[in-house]
Amino acid sequence: MYYKLSEEELMIKEVARNLAEEKIKPLREEMDRESRLFPEIREELGRSDLLRVSIPEEYEGLGMGFMGMALATEEISIVDGGIATAYSANGLGATPLILFGSKEQKKKYLPQIASGEKWIAFALTEPEAGSDAGGVKLKADKDSENYILNGNKIFITNGGEADYYVVIVATNREKGMRGLSAIIVEKGTEGFLFGKEEDKMGIRASPTRELVFTDCKVPKENLLGKEGMGFMIAMKTLDRTRAGVAAQAVGIAQGALNEAVSYANVRMQFGKKIGEFQAIQIKLAEMATKVEAARALTYQAVRYIDSGASNISKISSQAKLFASDVAMEVTTEAVQVLGGYGYMKDYPVEKMMRDAKITQIYEGTNEIMKLIIARELLKEDLKKKR
Repeated sequence: MYYKLSEEELMIKEVARNLAEEKIKPLREEMDRESRLFPEIREELGRSDLLRVSIPEEYEGLGMGFMGMALATEEISIVDGGIATAYSANGLGATPLILFGSKEQKKKYLPQIASGEKWIAFALTEPEAGSDAGGVKLKADKDSENYILNGNKIFITNGGEADYYVVIVATNREKGMRGLSAIIVEKGTEGFLFGKEEDKMGIRASPTRELVFTDCKVPKENLLGKEGMGFMIAMKTLDRTRAGVAAQAVGIAQGALNEAVSYANVRMQFGKKIGEFQAIQIKLAEMATKVEAARALTYQAVRYIDSGASNISKISSQAKLFASDVAMEVTTEAVQVLGGYGYMKDYPVEKMMRDAKITQIYEGTNEIMKLIIARELLKEDLKKKR
């Protein structure tokens, strides 16, 4: 399909595709089995300049916005959704800093993130704060110079791997979500440790850890924006990065479709390639059409986000909802096309099916996406009636 991609965007796609095929693919089964991100892959991501994509040029990035990030994420996801998660979560962590960081904070952190020297993560989820993002309990008290953090975060992508963490904390519990703030915490800070490492169904090459804070003192200058802005920072961040989840879902689905088509062209049954049977052809046609529709919606969402529009919640949620459902359906159908072989770890479609599931869950479950979309539709209708 023709999406009017610029030469720079096409170049990013090519770089990401080559890195995925040449560096990630040979190691994906091992990383999935061992449930870890190999250091050499992290280094390759830094050397490739893909970590610079969404960072503004003034901070040593490429300034390609969320479109560049989405294109790279999609290409990596075609090969390995786990590495794509680790990669895009670095962009997720950088987003609140790009949107709300002071000039001093951006100058201090963003060049290191762009080069790949340092990684950054976003920490919102807690045992009682998942879909209810306003239910954060991690407490941040103050003394004359510091915030003192006590509590924990769970299911944090790149936990332990990242060097910096944008942590949503409660600076005033009495105000509920209006009492939340965002603070940058550096790895190695006294009182900041890593807890349980999760053993996941899919995206296993992406580390997921618990963060534990015990009387952890963080300088007040590490506050992002102002006190009380934490919930808004989190929501404005997720409004943008959900389109990245959609891009990941598109990539996983495309990878599964590629495998199904390739298999259908060689697998013989009843004296014919199975791709010659109409039942298989219909499956492949439906899979391909849904993948392309998901890609079109995702690209439209990312372009709209990069335009600077303020009302992006609906389209980013629509892209995430649709693309992740497509990813789950297409990977399941790919397993079906491969039959018994599709269920075996010798073929990558079983991994793709495992990887696809999380796209329906993280950065807002699809049930929450539907509520956001409906809420925005109702708001739009009320505006028309005024």
